[in-house]
Amino acid sequence: MNLTIYYRFFCFFIILALFGCASEPVIRPSKPFPSDTGKLPSYIEPRPMVGVYANQPAVNAFIEHMAHDYGFSVDYLNNLFSQAQRLDSVLRLEVDPMLPPKPKYQGPVAPEPIKKPKPTAGWSAYRKQFLDETHINNGVNFWRANAQALQRAATIYHVDPEYIIGIIGVETYFGRNMGKTNTFDALSTLAFFTIRRSEYFTKELENFLLMSKEEGYEPRQIIGSWAGAMGLGQFMPKSFRKLAVDFNGDGKRDLWNSEDAIGSVANYFCNAGWRFNQLVARPIKGDIDEEYIILETDSGNEFWAISSNFNTIKKYNSSNKYAMAVHQLGQAIKQRYLMYK
Repeated sequence: MNLTIYYRFFCFFIILALFGCASEPVIRPSKPFPSDTGKLPSYIEPRPMVGVYANQPAVNAFIEHMAHDYGFSVDYLNNLFSQAQRLDSVLRLEVDPMLPPKPKYQGPVAPEPIKKPKPTAGWSAYRKQFLDETHINNGVNFWRANAQALQRAATIYHVDPEYIIGIIGVETYFGRNMGKTNTFDALSTLAFFTIRRSEYFTKELENFLLMSKEEGYEPRQIIGSWAGAMGLGQFMPKSFRKLAVDFNGDGKRDLWNSEDAIGSVANYFCNAGWRFNQLVARPIKGDIDEEYIILETDSGNEFWAISSNFNTIKKYNSSNKYAMAVHQLGQAIKQRYLMYK
């Protein structure tokens, strides 16, 4: 009988001990998965990249750089590149995309003799693309719709409003033609499937991702030109980060918004050395001692004396035809705007 009682007590204590062990907490990792950095916990591996950019050493090196230097998630970037497409249409537009860069000459360089400017061919056909009634009338309407923003930009940045309008008119037809290409795909294609300007476009891709992070954009939702230019003023990502401004005060730099685009183009010109209310170009009859250009037309050559402001426009695009189109379109719009103001 006594042995039975002792046996029951013994079983009772064994059961208590078992329940006590079962109540011990299970130890689990305390840190959540860091979605905003490229550093993963040792027990989690990033999802592998798939698609056309998978297993490319240059792409992997770029992702490692963005993760290490800027805190991007490897998983996030793998996912972006898994969705990216190689755009053959972009490669066809990039001149000699696989042509290696020319070797740099290392020997002594003799000073070049001063030469007269060579005629810039094709001005008549180029001019017709921008100097027509449609462009001028739409430019006047754009000025009327954005008169306050243009005046404020002129006051703050000391840039003549007709040249802000001239840039937007030549670049995107006042916002009607801002491009139809996925910007991430375009920059990725140019960065990793070309040679000649691969380094340049890799840097622009870096700035594009940083811009998207800073401004809260979804990278795969941005549409622009085949070369990665964006918005009404067609800023490349590096220029966007450096020179775009929040001109309407809504807390975001948005170059698809006309007010922000106006302020940003004005800021670009201001930083490039624009001289307010000064000469840009004037027609002349022949060779002169000051700086000039020659534009080849269907009816003969045109000679134009140019100023530092003309060269400031060329910092936007280095073509003489481009700068002259901006100049003449801006002047034509201003003349008509003042006529019907």
